[in-house]
This record gives sequence, C-alpha cells and structure tokens, in this order.
Amino acid sequence: MGDPVDIYNWRRLDGRLTTSGQPTEAQMEAIAALGAECVVNLGLHTHAKALPDERASVTALGMDYIHQPVDFQNPTSQDLADFCDLMDSLAGRTIHVHCIANWRVSAFLYRWRIDRLGWDKAQARPDLDAVWTPQGPWQGVVGDTGD
Repeated sequence: MGDPVDIYNWRRLDGRLTTSGQPTEAQMEAIAALGAECVVNLGLHTHAKALPDERASVTALGMDYIHQPVDFQNPTSQDLADFCDLMDSLAGRTIHVHCIANWRVSAFLYRWRIDRLGWDKAQARPDLDAVWTPQGPWQGVVGDTGD
C-alpha cells in the first residue's frame, strides 16, 4: 500500500515519521495500514475540521493517541519544549503527527530536528518550506528574524 498522499499536506519524513493536516476517518485507516503505532495531534478538538472523537477513532484502529494542542495564534516556547520532549520519548516508534494544516507540525519538527537532533538549518528547512512559510508568531518559533 502506498502513502495516502490525498491527505492534506501529507509528508513522509522518513521510514518511521509521517505528517499531515487533519486526516478523515478513512484516512486514519490508511495511516494505520502503513504501520503507524501512534498518532500525535497538535490541533484543537474544537476546530471545524477536527474529527468528532479522534481518540476513539485512532485507538479503535490499534494505534496510541496523544493530543498535545497548540493554539495556532499563540504558540509558546513551552509548547515547543513539550513537543520536543514528546518526540524524544517516541524515538524508535512509527508515528504520524498532524494538526489541521500541518503548519504547527512542520514548524515544530523543523525546530526539533535542529535543537534535539543536531541538524543544521539548511538540512531541516526543505520539509518546512514544502508545507508553508511561517508568518506572525510562527516566525519566532522557527527563528526567522526577517533579515
């Protein structure tokens, strides 16, 4: 089975890590079929595109579910630190990380790769740029100074 590239902003970052915008119920089944062990959601459950009960949907498919909501309008340094700690704790597992549009996820993964994995910015930046160009408070998250 191939990657479910019909999921909004789908990205395969390596053999164990995929990301996207909000998957539908059917797309969650495709993620499970790929062998994902855990789904991490940074989106808010109150968003119009959120699944009605994502935890139940994901766990019914045999995957673990972690909800670590990040307010898109106000990402904090604590949100980033918590995300990096979570990613470190999931090392070696096959995971899918999503939010509503894959913007929160791509920005935080960019920083996790630099801050925790030791990647240089040029190595980490293509996966971020493939999804979006951070604006507003997200420029601070990714360290863009506007130069």
